[in-house]
Amino acid sequence: MEARLNPFTNPVLGKVFKHIIAANKVLEESTLPASTQELVKLRASQINGCGFCTDMHFKDAVHAGESAERLNLVAAWREATVFTEAERAALELAEEATRIADAAGGVPDEVWANAARYYDEDQLGALVGVITVINAFNRGNVMLQMPAGDYQPGQFG
Repeated sequence: MEARLNPFTNPVLGKVFKHIIAANKVLEESTLPASTQELVKLRASQINGCGFCTDMHFKDAVHAGESAERLNLVAAWREATVFTEAERAALELAEEATRIADAAGGVPDEVWANAARYYDEDQLGALVGVITVINAFNRGNVMLQMPAGDYQPGQFG
């Protein structure tokens, strides 16, 4: 399978992706735990059907020391006992924000309040940023039909 358009060689899309990647670098430097960021990226990518990002974030999380058991249970996090309450709140926020069109009125106040119980204002800002960035990447990659399976951790710097 080959992508419809290569975002790394297309001059316009390449510039757009560079800005999204730069935003992601800011988030990596935040106080939001890296493991939480990867869980959120993986869950949003699963919801959006982005094989490229699902592959990438699974492999990056494993490379960073995350357990295969926890990663395997991200799609069923509500029933899984392997996540902290803070991680569960982040996953819930990620789901609600990713499925924003499914809920009239957007993300419910209760979901936001639950996340705010576990994350300070800077971490909430980072969480919103992570969810926003991964959804942008997912939509672009799904549209381009980016192939999944060949990603290697650290491949993009």
